[in-house]
Amino acid sequence: MTPTILVLGTFVVLPILWAVFLSFHKVQLLGSIKYEFIGFRNFTRLVEDERVWIALRNTAQYVAIVVPSQTVLALILAVTLNSGIRGKNWWRILYFLPTVTSSAVLTLIFMWIYNTNGLLNDFLAFVGLPTYNWLGDPAVALKGIMLMNIWSTAPFYMVIYLAALQDIPRSLYEAAELDGANGWQQFVHITIPMLRPVTFFVITMGVIGTFQLFDQSYIFSNGTGGPNNATLTVVLLIYQAVFRNLQMGYAAAIAFLLAAVIIVVTVVQRRFFGGEKI
Repeated sequence: MTPTILVLGTFVVLPILWAVFLSFHKVQLLGSIKYEFIGFRNFTRLVEDERVWIALRNTAQYVAIVVPSQTVLALILAVTLNSGIRGKNWWRILYFLPTVTSSAVLTLIFMWIYNTNGLLNDFLAFVGLPTYNWLGDPAVALKGIMLMNIWSTAPFYMVIYLAALQDIPRSLYEAAELDGANGWQQFVHITIPMLRPVTFFVITMGVIGTFQLFDQSYIFSNGTGGPNNATLTVVLLIYQAVFRNLQMGYAAAIAFLLAAVIIVVTVVQRRFFGGEKI
């Protein structure tokens, strides 16, 4: 076990302990590096920082919309492919393409689609509808990122659901059919309950991934979180604190806030889905 312990200790445990150390210090990076112990001031500053609450609100809204949407879409796609449609292998490849495409590339493609002279506005103009500044409106910018992520991440969870669906004993459906259950009743009373452990895993991984949203928000807003902080997320705020404001201690405090939120949400999900029975 020594190699594993060394790797985990070097790349997991030590960085966490270092982050704890940084969160209690004010770090001077210019010139000679200096550490000034300031106690809990970085954490009390979180409560007073308006941008922290904006980032939390944006991230929570993002998680609340993207995670259920991508989970439901993944389940629908998996059930469709598992139903024995013609050419299902080609459909699997087609559905899975967004997942294997680089996130940065997908973001640039969607930025072109949402651009004032992009594909979406060209289509609206073609059908006689008014065009819109999709990237410049604070009320719409984050929704554009949500739509892109739902489309690109649902296929990954579709594969997980598809494997779970093929593992459900066929005899359960045959017995239900003999008892007079139609397709919808079989789906509600057999498929969904049998997929409960997998759904817990999918939602948990989805929550963790969405809370860590960074690259799409950074590319969409050029690192500012704009327009008007509409695409500012917690991880982007951590990046700005370190690389723009050179406040490593404060960034570590924000990181611990994010970790605490993810842990609380995961524990709540575990209670709701009965994760202890998995």
